[in-house]
Amino acid sequence: MAAKTDDFVRKNLPWNFSVNLIDITFITLSFSLISRETIMPLLIDNLTDSKIAIGLVPAIFSICFYLPQLFAANHAERLTRKLPYVMFIGGLMERVPYIFAGVVVYFFAKDSPTLALLAIYLVIALGAFGAGIATPAWFTMIGKVLPVNRRGIFFGVSDGLGTLMGFIGAYFVGVILDDVAYPQNFATLFFAASFFMGVSWCGLALNREPESPVVKEHIPLSRYFRQLPAVLRRNVNFRRFLLSYSIGRFSLMGASLFIVFGNDRYGLSGAEVGALTAVLLGSQAVMQLALGWLGDRRGHKLILTVFAFASAGAALAASLASSVIGLIPAFALLGTALAADRISHLNIVLEFAVPEDQPTYIGLTNTLLAPVVFLAPILGGWVADRSFQQLFDLILIFGAVGGVLLALWVKEPRHVTPTPMSQDKAKKKSGE
Repeated sequence: MAAKTDDFVRKNLPWNFSVNLIDITFITLSFSLISRETIMPLLIDNLTDSKIAIGLVPAIFSICFYLPQLFAANHAERLTRKLPYVMFIGGLMERVPYIFAGVVVYFFAKDSPTLALLAIYLVIALGAFGAGIATPAWFTMIGKVLPVNRRGIFFGVSDGLGTLMGFIGAYFVGVILDDVAYPQNFATLFFAASFFMGVSWCGLALNREPESPVVKEHIPLSRYFRQLPAVLRRNVNFRRFLLSYSIGRFSLMGASLFIVFGNDRYGLSGAEVGALTAVLLGSQAVMQLALGWLGDRRGHKLILTVFAFASAGAALAASLASSVIGLIPAFALLGTALAADRISHLNIVLEFAVPEDQPTYIGLTNTLLAPVVFLAPILGGWVADRSFQQLFDLILIFGAVGGVLLALWVKEPRHVTPTPMSQDKAKKKSGE
């Protein structure tokens, strides 16, 4: 049965590579139009004067995306096909709420900013929750339809194309922000993003996914959770990775505040916001291609090391900037950090586990990261209210320490044979 599955994957690789390219390219384009690092912070800055309120955007997204994944992983491991579940959740919960965001901003942002702010938070929470409970199943499906030596280049090409399209779209973002009256300008961006999310979903729906030859038997959730501490006890390298990456992940505490720093310091025009967004997206596009290729050949631990050091470098560059032009290296390095993190932070997790355990490893990783990704941007907003220089100093420290630990303390999991997380019996398809 496994041989038949491998043959199916090889036969359908060009098709699945192409349709998933449509999915990731257009979802990446969508979120670049309402970027949590540039556009969302500017919208929130129009709705309130609080920097902590801006920090809540990535915090809400992160806690709603990461925390529920373990609950979803137990279900995902027992699905012979992941696609129907991913299509339903990814369509209804992950994508649809952003249409509502455009409506709310259009009608309420000017006269009822508090109501609009709360509605934006709700939309972010719903979209992130949908993405979170779909992720263990979706990423396991990607692991089924794309071989290990094609995943890095796939995410590099797809994310790169999406951000390249976003790079071009950044020009129109600047035009819309300058030429369309507030708040209709931000509402227009939400409506455009929602359209491209629909295109993305069509690509997702076209996947040809084989049935899993081995799936786990259903077990109660309480028993499932009791198994999890043993994963961390037995897999020392995975435990080291989680600690090292968590420290490095704190270096993104100010990712959404770089643009606010620039706006506060230099009073950015819409064109300058568009230009810095273009630098951010352009660097992501280029580096996603390069780092995806490199990750396939050298392993994803190296790419995450690049992530940590690039994040530290972005903070250093921003603190040294003396003009808008001086912010360009900071945004280029921030784009590099975001590209490296997106390419590799889940791809590396697949390599710590055997296929039937991968949903749990993905869910466990993201759930344990939930406190980090929730607290980091709130801490970043609180520190930024006091001093942007203190914020950049903290980012530099966390990035440097995380990078050193990843480089020297964690073994490349591709060179370590994974062992099953438990001795539970697995169900096999008939015919084996």
